[in-house]
Amino acid sequence: MSDDGIAITNLLYRYAELIDAGDFAGVADLFEHAAVSVGGEILHGAGPMLRLWNAHTKLHTDGTPRTKHVVTNPIVEFSDDRLKATARSYYTVLQATDIVPLQVIAAGRYHDSFDKVDGTWRFATRDYSMLDLKGDLRDHLLILPQ
Repeated sequence: MSDDGIAITNLLYRYAELIDAGDFAGVADLFEHAAVSVGGEILHGAGPMLRLWNAHTKLHTDGTPRTKHVVTNPIVEFSDDRLKATARSYYTVLQATDIVPLQVIAAGRYHDSFDKVDGTWRFATRDYSMLDLKGDLRDHLLILPQ
């Protein structure tokens, strides 16, 4: 894989690492320059994403959502000038809490685009609407999806 491909997949994995650590400000910063499709709405920048995670995601006494987001099967494609890229990947979310035993609670897909600015890759868009499978989300989300 090229250095650019590694940088983009590392962004996908960094997202998972930060969200699982409960570092919503850190993960929101990844989307500072991005437009994110959520529930038929487009959110722009870090502030709206931070508000979304704070309003929807339960943090437990250890300060984390007690999840492990596993991102797999990234397919990364570059524009001819290699300043833009897209990635399609799968995610699986595992959780274990005092209420929920270790289990898969969600699975879906991310469709992302990226821009390379001053030599650094960053998120440009994310489609957050592809939640394909729902498990027991009662100890993860404060507002359950329909």
